Amino acid sequence: MGKKRIIAQTEEELLKERGREALQSPNELGKVEAKIKGEAEQAAKKVKKARVCISSSYNNTIISLTDVQGNVLAWMSAGSVGFKGAKKATPFAASKVAEAISQTIKKIGITKVVILVKGIGSGRESAIRSLVARGIDIISIKDITPIPHNGCRPVKARRV
Repeated sequence: MGKKRIIAQTEEELLKERGREALQSPNELGKVEAKIKGEAEQAAKKVKKARVCISSSYNNTIISLTDVQGNVLAWMSAGSVGFKGAKKATPFAASKVAEAISQTIKKIGITKVVILVKGIGSGRESAIRSLVARGIDIISIKDITPIPHNGCRPVKARRV
């Protein structure tokens, strides 16, 4: 590979770019931001009841906050909270994730929550305990872990 060249912009080019940015007036940008905030506040006002889906595997714990229709409002995982490697699968990491989601629940203003638990990891119970300790009004707790009823078709018997 050859040498990399850094091309410096001339003053005229910089002024042209700044001129384009100036054409977008701050009032227009402020209106857009206010509109987005207004929509977020309206969405937050509409949601009073939600679902908390806890997915706990051997490697990680993921908690999603959804409305009753299933639209995701927020989500957190042990990795996004700051845990790495094998520490993501611990009950302590799951409780920290639940605390982070509970703060989001309080910000949005959700009053009642249905908890759905899925998976076989070690963070299932500690996440639920952490949500209860934070004072969230829990309507029900349901285990939706998929269970095979009859299993796969067995291998054909060997004929000799």
